[in-house]
Parts: sequence; structure tokens; C-alpha cells
Amino acid sequence: MDRRTYLGTLSATALGGAAGCLGVGGNPNTTLGEPDRPEGVTSEALAYPAWGERVPDVTLPDPLTDERIDLREVDRPTFVSFFYSNCMSVCPRLVSALREVQIHSVENGYADEVGFYPITFDPQRDTASTLREYADRMNVDLSAGNWHFLRPDGRERAKTVLEEEFGFVFKRDEPDDGGKYMFTHIGLVLLVNADGYVERAYRDREGTEGRYIADLERVRSGGGGLL
Repeated sequence: MDRRTYLGTLSATALGGAAGCLGVGGNPNTTLGEPDRPEGVTSEALAYPAWGERVPDVTLPDPLTDERIDLREVDRPTFVSFFYSNCMSVCPRLVSALREVQIHSVENGYADEVGFYPITFDPQRDTASTLREYADRMNVDLSAGNWHFLRPDGRERAKTVLEEEFGFVFKRDEPDDGGKYMFTHIGLVLLVNADGYVERAYRDREGTEGRYIADLERVRSGGGGLL
């Protein structure tokens, strides 16, 4: 029995044999139902992994722990996101919201039941020391053990993994005045369940701290609510 089904069974039992909630919306691999989308838009039509699809089969290094993380082998609900530390627009808001979820997990005793895997698409500048300083600046708690910055091995690897595997397109903008380069990109956060299936893909401002926490709770409980 897989972990998501196991949690759902526990929850249903605790509720006195209430009907199970797995596969809401007709997908046996997800706890959350199909999201509201414009008519005719399916997960398959989107460039990035979306509801009911498996997280890409990629392994990336965590430069702060020297681990290599195989995203399909992570056996707890996870938030996979994309960022670079020099961003001054989308990324700080996105990382701040996820940091609030991390704080909620620590304060409410479920830090071991959720993982955070932000992937940088600027490995040239986002070295291990830079990522550690960034964590301090963003008040990310690395000691909680559930936050792993992932850093592809070089620019070409970043482009291959993010664009070909995740469908996450980004464009490097070179300034005319010789200043720092920046990136044009979208905001994207994936909520992946313990079996490696995408429960939600939040674009741009769709993802908020409250929505992340509410969706995560349903995924952690298998849809039955945590008692």
C-alpha cells in the first residue's frame, strides 16, 4: 500500500468509516480534485507538469548538504519551485510564501512530513555560500531539515532540466550598461504528493501561503482532514 493511500485509509478509519476521498475528480493518483481551468484546458496541454502528472525523473544536487535528490524518490508531500537569488520581483514573493509554510510546519509539528525543493536556474551565481546567505536573508530555517536548495551542475544542465524536463522557460537578459544580468521568467510552484504525482501547479499569483497550507493539509491527510 503506498503512503498516500495509507494516510487516506487512516483518515477514513478515524472518521468512523466515512467514504474515502481518494481520486477526487476521477484521478486515482491524486488527493485533490481537478483544478478549475478554462474549458478545454487539460494538464497535457500545459508546458509544465500539472494535476495528475508525475514529477519529472530528475536528480539534482543540494550543494549545502552534498546530497543528490531524486525527486521521484521523495516519500513525502513536497513543494518544488524555481528561483534565482538575484531576482527582485517574482522569486522573493514566492520564496517568502513557502517560507511561511515552513514556519507553519515547524510550529505545528509536521516539519518531517513536508519538503521544500527550490531549484535555482542561475547556478553560475547561486553557489553554496550564496544560497546559505540567501536562506539567512529570507529567514529560511535550514536546521528544520526539510528545505533543500537544488542547484543544477552548470548553465547547460539548468537549461536542460528546467526547460526540457519541467517546461519552465526562462530567458537571460544581458544589460546594455554592463550591469548584472537578470532573467525573464514565470512564477511556478508544484505541490507533489508522496507518490510523486502533481496535485497542484500554481502559476504566478495563484499560490499564496494560506492556499499552500490548506492544499498541503488535504494531501497529507489523503483528503480526510488531520485529526
